Amino acid sequence: MKELHHFGIPTKVRQAKETYLAGAKVFVTDVADSPNKIEWLRFEAGSPMPELLQTTAHIAYQVDDMPAALKGKQVLVEPFHPMDGVTVAFIVEEGAPIELMHVAN
Repeated sequence: MKELHHFGIPTKVRQAKETYLAGAKVFVTDVADSPNKIEWLRFEAGSPMPELLQTTAHIAYQVDDMPAALKGKQVLVEPFHPMDGVTVAFIVEEGAPIELMHVAN
């Protein structure tokens, strides 16, 4: 299963209720607070995340099986755990970053 989860948009503007992800050096907003499923991302200087992700909007899909979803894909960011119970990876399709998310039940 691949289900649309949110749209991620890089910004340089501080947003209300940002959460800081230290490992990625990025501030993110909670998709649940957006009626349009938007996650705002504000990257700090020196963020280890790829430039494509820092400068281009992405689409995020929730997937049931991360290894299967990554098979044969151009991986931009290997799977990581931004919070407990959540695995995230980024691939590139059609020149754009695509986020794949798996949430443990």
